[in-house]
This record gives sequence, C-alpha cells and structure tokens, in this order.
Amino acid sequence: SSPLQKKRRAATARRQHLKSAMLQLAVTEIEKETAAKEVEKQNYLAEHCPPLSLPGSMQELQELCKKLHAKIDSVDEERYDTEVKLQKTTKELEDLNQKLFDLRGKFKRPPLRRVRMSADAMLRALLGSKHKVNMDLRANLKQVKKEDTEKEKDLRDVGDWRKNIEEKSGMEGRKKMFEAGE
Repeated sequence: SSPLQKKRRAATARRQHLKSAMLQLAVTEIEKETAAKEVEKQNYLAEHCPPLSLPGSMQELQELCKKLHAKIDSVDEERYDTEVKLQKTTKELEDLNQKLFDLRGKFKRPPLRRVRMSADAMLRALLGSKHKVNMDLRANLKQVKKEDTEKEKDLRDVGDWRKNIEEKSGMEGRKKMFEAGE
C-alpha cells in the first residue's frame, strides 16, 4: 500500500461518510416537512370546517342542507377563480419565458461585404500556409463526350409520333398489334 493509495481510500471513505450524512439530513428534513404540512392541514380544517352536529327535526336538517349547498357553491366559485388565475399566470409565465428565449437568441449580424476571391485565395485564407498547390478548377473537370445512348436511338427510330398513332388507329392498327403480340 503506497501513501497515494491510502490517501485515495481516505478520500473515498470521507466522501461516502459525507454522502450518508447528507442523506440522513435530507430524510429528517423531509419528515419535518411532512409533519408541518399535516399540522397545517389540521389547523385549516379546524378553522374552516366546524364539527358537524346533526339536528333532530326535519326542518333543521333542511336548513343545514341549504347552508351546506350555499357553502359548496361559494367554495366551487373560489376554486374556479383560483384555477382561472393559475391558468392566466401560467400563460404569462410561458410568454415571458418565450420573450426571454427570443431576447437571448437574437444577435446582430455584422454587415457583410461582398469580396471577389479566386479559389486559390480562398484556400489560402482557409488553410493558411498549408496550401501550396495552385489550383485550376477547370483543369480538374472531367471531359465528357456526347455519345449516343440506347434511348436516344429509340427516340430517333420512332420518328414522327403522328405517323405512329395513325398506323395504330382503327381496326387495322388493332389487328397489327394483335398479330404482333402472338
């Protein structure tokens, strides 16, 4: 075991210890947060939802039902209002994010000037001192001779298309086509 390996082991052990300590802290924080949320929920329910006491007579029950329906309606309106507010703020947030993105993405292009350059000058500018070969682009082009292809011969042999149509029209043309097919 060299001293370097011992240092590495110590660093690894320390890193592992720190990781486990951080995880333990995170677990306790999460537990505290859930407990606080539960207490807050209980307090809210105690404040907004008094314990239900059922009256004995039918008329009192009907009054209670009417009160509960009115309460439900008001809560439903509040819920709707908060949903609309949430949608509105979400939309505003998206618009602002888009504006931010647009502002970040925009940059001014410098005014470009048209410059006449030969191919050699371009290669020299791109490659620097590496470019030594004088390049004549036309010299590298392939020489192509016009040769008669099969298709061109066929087109010339067909001749005038009107004659071809006249030969094939009518019963004689069909008879010729039928005989040629056999």
